[in-house]
Amino acid sequence: MKYIKQLFFTAIVTIWCCLTSCNYLNVDDYFMDTFNYDSIFTNKVNVQRYLWNIPTYFKDEGQIWGNSWTPGVTAADESIPTWDTDEFMGCKYSRGLVTEDSQHRFFTMWIDMYRAVRKVNIILQNIEKCPDLTIQERSEILGYAYFMRAYAYYNLLVDYGPLLIVDDDVLNMNEEMLYYDKPRSTYDESMDYVCSQFEKAAQYMPKKDALTISQFGRPSRDAAYALIARLRLIHASNAFNGGDAARRYFGGWKRSTDGVDYVNQTADNERWAVAAHYAKKLIDGGQYKLHTVFSDEKTPQLPANVPSANFPEGAGGIDPYKSYKDMFSGETVGYKNEEFIWGRYSDAVQTYIRHDFPVGNLQGWGGMGIPQKIIDAYYMADGTDYENAGVNEQAKISAGKSFSGYQLQPGTSEAYDNREMRFYASIGFQNRLWPCNSTTDNSRRNFVANYARDGNCGKAATTSPTDYTLTGYVPVKYVHDDDAFSGDGASITRKFFPIIRYAEILLSYAEAINNIEGTYTVTDADGETGTYTRDYNEIAKYFNQVRYRAGLPGIPQGLSKDEVNKLIQRERMIEFFHENRRYYDVRRWGIYEESETEPIIGMNIEALTDNFFQRVRVNHINVKTRMVSPKLVLVPIWKNELRKMPSLDQNPGWTR
Repeated sequence: MKYIKQLFFTAIVTIWCCLTSCNYLNVDDYFMDTFNYDSIFTNKVNVQRYLWNIPTYFKDEGQIWGNSWTPGVTAADESIPTWDTDEFMGCKYSRGLVTEDSQHRFFTMWIDMYRAVRKVNIILQNIEKCPDLTIQERSEILGYAYFMRAYAYYNLLVDYGPLLIVDDDVLNMNEEMLYYDKPRSTYDESMDYVCSQFEKAAQYMPKKDALTISQFGRPSRDAAYALIARLRLIHASNAFNGGDAARRYFGGWKRSTDGVDYVNQTADNERWAVAAHYAKKLIDGGQYKLHTVFSDEKTPQLPANVPSANFPEGAGGIDPYKSYKDMFSGETVGYKNEEFIWGRYSDAVQTYIRHDFPVGNLQGWGGMGIPQKIIDAYYMADGTDYENAGVNEQAKISAGKSFSGYQLQPGTSEAYDNREMRFYASIGFQNRLWPCNSTTDNSRRNFVANYARDGNCGKAATTSPTDYTLTGYVPVKYVHDDDAFSGDGASITRKFFPIIRYAEILLSYAEAINNIEGTYTVTDADGETGTYTRDYNEIAKYFNQVRYRAGLPGIPQGLSKDEVNKLIQRERMIEFFHENRRYYDVRRWGIYEESETEPIIGMNIEALTDNFFQRVRVNHINVKTRMVSPKLVLVPIWKNELRKMPSLDQNPGWTR
């Protein structure tokens, strides 16, 4: 009988919510959420259970390829899948097939984040009622509550832009619609609010070294500061700081209630110093360093122009391939990785590498294609640009090579020989070896991929109309040599996803310092002060650590601000390949249109093996129908929400 009453009550609440309330406030759809809030705060066990239910609203951050609540990798210029399904909504978004009218996963994020905000606010309003919380337990709950609220708003800010800020309010659930109507804050107001909430969270949160192994995946105080550093870099960038991109994307976009610009149209150079400060705060904390693996007899010699001093002063003493690859493949356990400021186990990564594996004998789906522009962005081993290296793509290497446990097969194109180590750690190409060491089935081990039409994983090798790569390349960044989907004993190594890692902090600091004009002093909420100006030695010191870890030479001396910016843009494209940074980077830099209008080029997968190495323009619906529009800089708000809130403005280019 109790169950029937509960089911009936839930049905009534759900029906009422659908008819009368804004979805972003429909957080109490379920009986347990509406059942006597006071009972939650009668003891600390209930409070902690309620608190740790909130992260269920946050998706697996490694879910960036498909079934994602954000546009993700397939909406950027670093991945072109063959699949044309709702699972790959990012691809549909880049094709203009996501509208303001139809509900989709992106809109679900809007709803879920406000659900998380409301639950946090309930905790903040009632935590003093809990009688058995110690001071330390109360502090920890407050820290994580503030962090979760900030993180919910963070997710909304980076995808939707200006926020509808509820602040500490727990809005009543049975009011007239005018009670809920409220305008959005400006982008600057939203940014300042979210960063202030992360700072407030940091005052209470534990340091990373205070977390236990079993707590891996929980954010620490430094995760809050790292996300501030990321946000402040966005805030300083061209599209959101009065640059030409701000005018292109947001010029004339004003709040309907008072005519104020949603996005600042006047540049404020001091923002670069603020971004630099929060990055430097983490650098000076000394708790993080780039992940490295010691060199051994299998590590190749460094090119003559790469400093051989021990890392981080040079690339000596480390194995560049393993140092990068092992972070993502699962070889290095996430909780031991000193580069992960915040990381997590990711079932999504573990699942989605099947989209990279060859079809046929390895039973992969093999359709996550990588454009040629990404391949060409990777340097040669000595740091030379690929386009200047004089490579003959038609020529083949006569003998195989072995380095750092990686096998380069004989007969491989010279295009894939002598490349930087991040290339081998990230890209699957024609004639690549797939070891599949976990299976004892010798017919499936040491598979050599051929993506030509007549190849063993080309279009003729599959009965599926979609399970093949459009470009002749697939990502292998998260693939371990042991991973196998078929054969006796086949297994997949557990995967870890870096939500934010130290390499990003280093490159963010270098970018921020590079763009400062003049000298600024910044003081944060902790009272820590730093003074910042453009200093080329500082830029080189931190930029070079990322380059040396990859076994490359450091930044040349005497480059201009624009030249350094271009180097950093390219470095981030390579270093954070398939980590969901590219989508946001091209937008904040204001190069989204430029990057998206470049033709999608790949190898000739329609040709037989002998003619595979011909660069051709990809002719596929997912490419031909891609669109470039300033409105795609921000995701639209669902019209169903806008109809209920007259003061809630739509994002530019989209309709109410």
